[in-house]
Amino acid sequence: MNDPAAEFQHETVLLKEAVDALAVKNDGFYIDATFGRGGHSSLILSRLNKSGCLLLIDKDPQAIAYAKEKYKKDARVVVWQGSFKDFPRALEQLEINRKPDGLLLDLGVSSPQLDDASRGFSFQRDGELDMRMNPEVGESAAEWINVAEEKEIADVLWQFGEERFARRIARSIVKKRVLSPIETTLHLANIIAGAIPKAKQKKGKNPATKSFQAIRIFINKELDDLEGCLQRSIHSLAQHGRIVIISFHSLEDRMVKRFLKDKSTRAKLPRGLPIMDSQLDEWQKKNGMPAVVFEIIGKPVKASVQEIAVNARSRSAIMRTGEKIA
Repeated sequence: MNDPAAEFQHETVLLKEAVDALAVKNDGFYIDATFGRGGHSSLILSRLNKSGCLLLIDKDPQAIAYAKEKYKKDARVVVWQGSFKDFPRALEQLEINRKPDGLLLDLGVSSPQLDDASRGFSFQRDGELDMRMNPEVGESAAEWINVAEEKEIADVLWQFGEERFARRIARSIVKKRVLSPIETTLHLANIIAGAIPKAKQKKGKNPATKSFQAIRIFINKELDDLEGCLQRSIHSLAQHGRIVIISFHSLEDRMVKRFLKDKSTRAKLPRGLPIMDSQLDEWQKKNGMPAVVFEIIGKPVKASVQEIAVNARSRSAIMRTGEKIA
């Protein structure tokens, strides 16, 4: 299998929990919209019969190459490269004339991306400062950080990383890049560490953590993609289709939580209004209120103590599930 990242191990987070939440029907149609290396996909496929279908989506060309090679003999699997927000376009381009019964999003960076120093995601291994999910498209982290205004850098670090020392870090970056362009991960990580007072650095946590996360989210437009995907799921999921989202960042989880709450909240009717429950959605629509589209399924799910012991990256994971009812 010709995959440059095949040597890197990938521990799938909330594997059984996520696939169970999809409530897979054996002849259903499902989308793993953040394929990575396909841990969730393999389990979904084990629950599908010959009539089932699984669409795999990923921005990363390495992930796409891996998926095509792994499933080239499985007629149930279709592979498409692009952003998960564009899954309706994938359906159109692939001429798939059925709505998905389930949509799975496992957000953030995958283990192979993080472990491969050449991808530029890690502040612990030196490599080219890239950070793009698809290295063939868009501006790299190095290209951006060497030309961006100080205020823009500070805004990105604060908005997407909630980094309290965003201004100090941005000021240091702008000063240091005059002396030497910032082109590698460790160069940037060292600048960030030097900008944060030693007394304020948390023991056991790399001081570059929040900044790297913020730059990655910004470069890949991850929150825009998530918002677009959530909105498109309203019309594109099948009746009783489920959306399952695993988040690793508080901003992502807040967005998912707010979306599901907004789309599952019924209006409080004036007392004595002669409307039956079956008429409520139509009444909300006529009165300019958002219709109820989803039902929240269960409580948010986090990784177990056992999973965290095996895979430390799972400690920040939180999973939410909604079922389309409108």
